[in-house]
Parts: sequence; C-alpha cells; structure tokens
Amino acid sequence: MSAPLVNVQAQKVPPLSLYVHMPWCVRKCPYCDFNSHAVSADGVPEAAYIDALLNDLDADLAHFSQDWSQRPLQSIFIGGGTPSLISPNGYVRLFAGIRARLSWADDIEITLEANPGTVEQGLFEGYRAAGINRLSIGVQTFQGEQLKALGRIHSGDEALRAASTARAAGFERINLDLMHGLPGQSVAAACDDLAQAIALGVTHLSWYQLTLEPNTVFYRQQPILPDEDVLADIQEQGEVLLAQAGFQRYEVSAFAQADQACRHNLNYWQFGDYLGIGAGAHGKLTLANSADITTAPAEIWRSTKTRMPKDYLAAYSAAQSTGIPSVAAYQAKLERIASIDLPFEFMLNALRLTNGVPSAYWSERTGLSPNTIASTLAELRRQGLLEHTPDRLQASALGLRFLNRAIDAFLPEHSEPASR
Repeated sequence: MSAPLVNVQAQKVPPLSLYVHMPWCVRKCPYCDFNSHAVSADGVPEAAYIDALLNDLDADLAHFSQDWSQRPLQSIFIGGGTPSLISPNGYVRLFAGIRARLSWADDIEITLEANPGTVEQGLFEGYRAAGINRLSIGVQTFQGEQLKALGRIHSGDEALRAASTARAAGFERINLDLMHGLPGQSVAAACDDLAQAIALGVTHLSWYQLTLEPNTVFYRQQPILPDEDVLADIQEQGEVLLAQAGFQRYEVSAFAQADQACRHNLNYWQFGDYLGIGAGAHGKLTLANSADITTAPAEIWRSTKTRMPKDYLAAYSAAQSTGIPSVAAYQAKLERIASIDLPFEFMLNALRLTNGVPSAYWSERTGLSPNTIASTLAELRRQGLLEHTPDRLQASALGLRFLNRAIDAFLPEHSEPASR
C-alpha cells in the first residue's frame, strides 16, 4: 500500500520527532517484551546498522513525500535493546546523516537509553560530545537480589554510580527507569528504591509496575508478585515520596521536576508525529491534503519496521544492490488509520497525561469534528471519569484509576460515526 504525494505545511500539522531503535542487548531480561536480541559473539554490526538506519530514513522520506524542510525534528529518542552498546563515534555519524536529511529545532531533545552495566565515564562523555543531551538509565531497582531475579547485568552499586557518572560527564537531564511490584517486594523496599533515586538528584523518574507480558520468560514461568493491597500501598506511599521531593506526576508512570518532562514522550501522548527507523521501530505520520487538516481530510499512517536485525540488515543489502531505498523492504506493516479508529487511537495517548491535552488538539490532530466524540465525552463526564473542563480533554482522578474503562469507551463499537 502506498501513501499519496502531498504538500505539507509544518505549522498546520503536529510536531515531528524521530525514534531510533537499537535492537541488541547483552542478555534478554525475563520480563522484557521489547524487540531486543542478545548480541552475538561477533558483536554489534555498528557500521552496517547505521548505514541501514540512514537508508531506512531515506526510504520513509521518499515514500511520505512532503516538504520536510518545513518540519524540523523536535526530539530524537534512541531506544532498545541497549543503545549504549553503540559507540559515541557511531552516534556522531548517525546524527550527521540525519541532519543532512532533516532540519532540527534549535533546542532539540536527544535521549539515549543506557544500561548501567554497559557504561563508564568515558562513554558518557563521548555521548554528550556527540550531541546527546538527555539520558534514560535502566536501573529498575537498586536491590541486588531483585536485580538477579530480573536478569539484569548490573549491580545496585553500578546503578548508583551510573547516575553520578552521567552527571559528572555533563548530563543535566537524567531519567531513571524504576519498577515496582517486583517478586516478593515489600512496600518498604519499593519506597527505598525511590528514596535512593531521589537522593541521586535526577530530574525525571519513570516509575512503573512490573507486568507479566506474553512472549516473555516471566509469562511462561510466573513469579509470585505482591498482592493488590501491597501494590496499592506501594503506589500511594511512593507518590507521596515523589511529591515531597518535587516530582510532579504528569503521565500514568512518569514523574518530573519542573520543566523536565520528556518532550519526546509528550509528543507521543499528544498525538504528535514521529518517524521510526530501525528493526521493529514504530512510526506515525500525518499527511495533510491542505494547509489546514481541519478543513480538508488528512491521512494518518502507522508503520512498523521488520523486527529481526538480520532481516533488517538484509533489506539494506537489497537496497544497495538496486541503489534505490525501498520502503517495502523495511516495512513489516504500513496502514492508514481509519477515521472510525481515530477516537480510540487519540484517547489511548491523550488520557494518559494527568493534565490531558487542549480540546483543540482533537480536531487539529485528527481532522475530525468535535461532534464525533461529543456524546462519549458527555457520558464519561457524567460518570466522573473525565474532568468537566470544556477546553481540555482530561481524565479525573477517578478516571486515572480506571483509565482502561475511560479509553475503551472510544472503541469503534462504542463510538458514534466519524464526522468532519
């Protein structure tokens, strides 16, 4: 399926970000359902993979043809896998290639995910010099026995050192990933993890509950997790600790100091656009047929790249033989979001934000009339699941507790027909 050639005016379509997926890790963790693959004895094929990433980007830019000079990148997020297995010089080359193809906002946010077991100060300094200005460090917990149970390759001491080493290397914006609800975890242990993270002086915490996802070792061999009462106490006491330390909860599992929210993730949740390159990467793009998508139908496309690194690299080899970057070679799935599915797609993201999004975003970013969701909004407000704020689409405190219920109300079988 091919997308039409269109002429997009950037100021009338959502902000644009770029997601880059690095699929290799030292060892696959038993809870992880991300597209990650243990690195072979031959190591990461860094040079070939970066060549493939840039060729993948060329294919997307050609396929979704528009005036890309008018759509500067607001953020780049490098996820995995373990992106810190790639050298700083590798990122220098990658960024040079991206800048040759797309303009960047002057204050672009560039985030790198890092594993505490794969970094030291020299690497952090190299990443900072390459242009990366935000780190997301996958700590998960500081408790040694829990780290072993989770299959992590780092120790609690290495996790503590990683944050301080990153700061010494010049990083001011640092996120730590922490999980709670771990096997056998007590309320005190979960809060101790938070207290240690807070003491490190980081600016952002992604604090989320362990879930047992299909296609993981933990799903097949399920550990004993804390019961619902313990989980509720962890959540309640943890949120108090975070608030006392100046962290504001701005998304279901994201907490930030003032002005330190992750701009890349905000763009996701605000139904912005993002290119996705790399094995298994996802993308979303709005193709406008006029200067204002609220007056002429827009097309919103989602893409998924082929998952296996070997297949992804094979796609690059095939492109090399023809000399033409082919979007079909990299795509595992490419589809236009049907209008009837847009209410659910939009709310699945927007209602995760504790302050929601401006009501105007609905029409601006879907091209659909407010009437499309009016009756559903009224019913959810009657139930107390949404705030009674006409200028914002925002879950109430009750709605955040029962978020799936609120979001599911926008599924096609529950929604009114789409109108423009």
